[in-house]
Amino acid sequence: MGRGAGFNPANRFEPIAVEFEEVDGGADQPDAARSSLPGAADRPGGHPLLRTQFFKDHASSVITRNTSPDLGFDYTLNPYRGCEHGCAYCYARPYHEYLGFSAGLDFETRIMVKEDAPELLRGELAACGWKPGVIALSGVTDCYQPIERRLGITRRCLGVLAEFRQPVSLITKNALVVRDADHLAELARHRAVGVLLSMTTLDPDLSRVMEPRASSPSQRLAAVRALAAAGVPVGVNIAPVIPGLNDHEIPALLDAAAAAGAQFAGWGMLRLPLGVKDVFLDWLDRCFPGKKNRVLARIRDVRGGRLDRSSFGVRFTGEGIFAEQIRALFRAAARRHGLERGMPALSTESFRRPGGDQLELACW
Repeated sequence: MGRGAGFNPANRFEPIAVEFEEVDGGADQPDAARSSLPGAADRPGGHPLLRTQFFKDHASSVITRNTSPDLGFDYTLNPYRGCEHGCAYCYARPYHEYLGFSAGLDFETRIMVKEDAPELLRGELAACGWKPGVIALSGVTDCYQPIERRLGITRRCLGVLAEFRQPVSLITKNALVVRDADHLAELARHRAVGVLLSMTTLDPDLSRVMEPRASSPSQRLAAVRALAAAGVPVGVNIAPVIPGLNDHEIPALLDAAAAAGAQFAGWGMLRLPLGVKDVFLDWLDRCFPGKKNRVLARIRDVRGGRLDRSSFGVRFTGEGIFAEQIRALFRAAARRHGLERGMPALSTESFRRPGGDQLELACW
């Protein structure tokens, strides 16, 4: 399978960057020159594929407090940093620059793995100073990316969360989430979980280009159906909406989600912060050259003439007449299926510290 990014843009924190140029002199020479650069992988012309590398992340804690006023959760938990799904538009790409990597191919091929996340999570939840609130799993990169099938870190974290009855909201593009229906159903018994399957399109060909290593649209809808049957509160999040590319699919996506048993739905406008912009523009050049100008014009229409605006209150929805049209389209389609209410509020009432009354008394 391919990659979403076509190159490695310079890290904004690094003072020196290396740029490779294609040169004349034979069919093999440009390939050889480009193949020495990580950003050469998966480009048209038969360049070699990059293998994904995994690195141990020696974090001392795994729960991060949310300080953004336009997010509906209190904490985040990210078992992985970087994401092999390879979505060119992923807003989380710039976080990789803090690790000394690039927001481009490095983000998809150099994955940080928190192997001891479940043990760290248990310690933080058991601490007397822990104040229960909703944890988002994940707040940055997908907790069910391909390596999770082998490592099972997210599954073990869910086991800890279920043991503590700690409320968690979960969003993913991977149907692997169904594997953990047992833990999710246990949390659901205490009104302590909500799951969102992220959807962008029903077209499998477009999905392969937009999200090269994520589950197909039909697999995600099957996951919605399976979780609903298991009694897990489940919905869909149509994000990102890319004006001029997939915004017209909103009604069909909600129709399909409702038919699969989704109970709520949300949406989010495309965001292009920092290094994401260059990766996305290159992706449009390679994958949709004929649509590029129209897509960029529409993005500027909903971003006040810019390609990105990070202000709280508008970063997820955009502004202006075209943004309002998209909002109205979503509202009308969601209302038709009773999906407009959003994820139900999660409860902390059943939170407990396993270990009996003595452990609880020690925290008083």
